[in-house]
Amino acid sequence: MRRPLLSRRFLVWVGAFVAWGAIAPLQPLRAQQVTLHADTPMVAPEWALLERELLRAGSIAMERFAERYFDERGYLLADLRWGMNDGPDDAIENINRWPEMYALGGSARIMELTRRIYDGHVRQYSEARTEFVPFATDGMYFKEFPTRADWMHNAEGLQVFNNMSLMDPHDPVYEQRVRRFAGFYMNEDPGARNYDPDHKLIRSMWNGSRGPLMRFTTAVDWVGDPSEIRNRYGAGHGEESYEEMLFHYKDYYMSVGDHPLNLLTTNLAINAYVLTGEDKYRDWLLEYVDAWAERTAANGGVIPSNVGLDGTIGGGAGGKWYGGAYGWSFTIESQNPPGARMEDRERTRWAFPGFMNAYVLTGDERYLDVWRRQDDIIVAAGKMRDGVLHTPRMYGNPNWAREGFNDNPVWYSFRPREQENMLELYWLSWKPEDRARITSNPWIDYLEDKNPGYPEEALRDGLADVHRRVRMAVEDATTPDTRLVDDPMAMNPIQAGTMTSLYQLMAGGIYVDRRAVVAHTRLRYFDAERRRPGVPEDVAVLVERMSGDRLTLSLVNVGPVEPRTLVIQGGSFGEHQMVAVTQEGVRTLIGDSAFQVVLAPGAGATLEIEQRRYVNKPSYEFPWNR
Repeated sequence: MRRPLLSRRFLVWVGAFVAWGAIAPLQPLRAQQVTLHADTPMVAPEWALLERELLRAGSIAMERFAERYFDERGYLLADLRWGMNDGPDDAIENINRWPEMYALGGSARIMELTRRIYDGHVRQYSEARTEFVPFATDGMYFKEFPTRADWMHNAEGLQVFNNMSLMDPHDPVYEQRVRRFAGFYMNEDPGARNYDPDHKLIRSMWNGSRGPLMRFTTAVDWVGDPSEIRNRYGAGHGEESYEEMLFHYKDYYMSVGDHPLNLLTTNLAINAYVLTGEDKYRDWLLEYVDAWAERTAANGGVIPSNVGLDGTIGGGAGGKWYGGAYGWSFTIESQNPPGARMEDRERTRWAFPGFMNAYVLTGDERYLDVWRRQDDIIVAAGKMRDGVLHTPRMYGNPNWAREGFNDNPVWYSFRPREQENMLELYWLSWKPEDRARITSNPWIDYLEDKNPGYPEEALRDGLADVHRRVRMAVEDATTPDTRLVDDPMAMNPIQAGTMTSLYQLMAGGIYVDRRAVVAHTRLRYFDAERRRPGVPEDVAVLVERMSGDRLTLSLVNVGPVEPRTLVIQGGSFGEHQMVAVTQEGVRTLIGDSAFQVVLAPGAGATLEIEQRRYVNKPSYEFPWNR
C-alpha cells in the first residue's frame, strides 16, 4: 500500500497555519494600526518558560491567599485596630501588587478578587471605630478615605487603589473615588480644606477626608486604643505591651505644617489626570511640586522637612528646617526594649515621586535637577571609609530625641553611598551623569551586557518566593482574633522583589514600593483577542536592551497550536510614541502609541523599537478605544 504524500499530522499543521493567516488580519487594533507578523520558529528560552510559570503560579497562589485571609465580602480576617503600627493602611497592603500582576498578564480572577477585597476594605474600615482617637470615633474611613493620617501611611494604603486603573479604566465607582480622593487636596470638599492655595502648602502632615489635623499629634493618635499584646500578637516592631507602642511614638508630635511626605498626594492627582484627562489635576500637581522646588532652592538645595503655616521653612519645627516628625533629624528611641537604641526614621526621600510625576507630565529637567543638586550636596558631605564612599542619611542632632535640638547641627548616620531614588532618577533621564550615581544594580548591569544571567536568576527567585509564601500561609497557625492586620502581608505571594523583576524584564519599567506610585514602564501589553491588559496566554516577553530612545524586545509564543496577537504600547499610559520597529533588518514606521504583533505557534522574534518618550497625553484608555 502506498503511503500518502502528506501525513495527516502535517495537514493538520497546514490547516492551523492557514487558519492563523486567515484570522490574524481580522484582529486589527485600529484601522490604521501597524501589524507585524512573527513566524520564525523559536524553541522557548528558559526565561520565557519561567515567566509564563511565574504568571501562572502567582495567579493560583493569589487566589489561595484570598481564600485564606478574606471572607466572601472581602473583609480581612484579622483583629482590626487603628494605628500606624497596625491599621487601615496595613490591611489593604496585604494585596499590594495585585492590580499590576493582572495588568502584566495574570489571571482574570485577580481583577475580580482585587475589586472585591478593596470594596470590602472600604466598608470594613468605614464601620470600624475607635474610642480614644477623636477623629476616628465615627469611622476610621470617612467618605471611603482615611479620616486623617500621615502620608507615609496613607501612601502605603493607597498603593493598590492607585493602580486599579490599569485593570479597568471604565469602572464608574472607581472613577468617582479617584475624583473624590484627589479633590480632598484641591479643596473641592468643604469638609477637607487640606490645601492652602495662597501659600501653596498642605496645612498638616496629618490630613485626609476630615481635613488637616491642626494640632500636635499624640502617641495615642499614632497607636490607637489600648490593646492586649503579649501572648496574643506577634507585633511587627517587637512590642510586648501597649505602653511600648506609646513609647515609640512619644516624639512624633511635630506634625503641623507641610512635610515632603505630602508630595505623595500628587500620586492621586496624576492618577486622576491620566484617568479623566482633565487639566485641573495636572495644574494642581505642578503648582504644588513647583512650590516645593522653590523651597528646596531657598534652603540651599536640600528639601526642608518642615514648612510652617505661613510658608516659612522650619516654621512648624522651632525654626529648624531639618525638624519635624519624619524629618532630617528624626532619630528616635526604639520601641523594644524601650530606649535601648536610637533609630533613624527620616522619610524626606519618599518625596521623590512628586518630582517624578511632574517630570512625566512635562518632560522638564528642572524637576530632576532638584534631586540632582540635593544628591550632590549629600555626596560632598561624604567620607571615605576603607576605600568606600559613605554618605550621610541624617542631619541635625543624632541624640535629638534625648537632648532636643542644639546649635551645632551636623550630617550624620553615614552609610555606603546613598542609593534611594537613584535608579528612578536614571530611569527617567537616561543620562550618563545619573548613571554614575548608581554604584551597583543587577538589572542595569544586565542591560549593559555585564550580567547575562539576570533574567533567569530573577525569575527563578520570584517563582521560588511564590512557593515559599504559599508554604508560609499553609503553616500559619494564627486565628483571626490573634492576627494583626499586617500579619498576612508576609504571605502575599507577590512580594516587591518579584514585581520589581517582572516590571524590569517584561516592561522595561521600575516598581516603586509602598508610595502609591502609578505604573512607570517603557512598554505595556494587551491581549488583542481577549481585549484585556497583559500578555496573551502562551506569550512571553523580555526587554534585553534599553536606552533613552530605543529598546530591544524579544517575544515568543511558547504554545504549540494557537497563534496569539500581542498589542505593544509605549508606556503605561501610551505616553511614549512608537516611532519605528526593526524586525529581521526591516524597519517599519509606526507613528503611533501602539502596534501589534501576530505570533505564530512556537514562533518568536526580536524587535528593535524606537521611541520618543513623554510626548503623548497620558491615558489609561486601552489602545483599541483611543
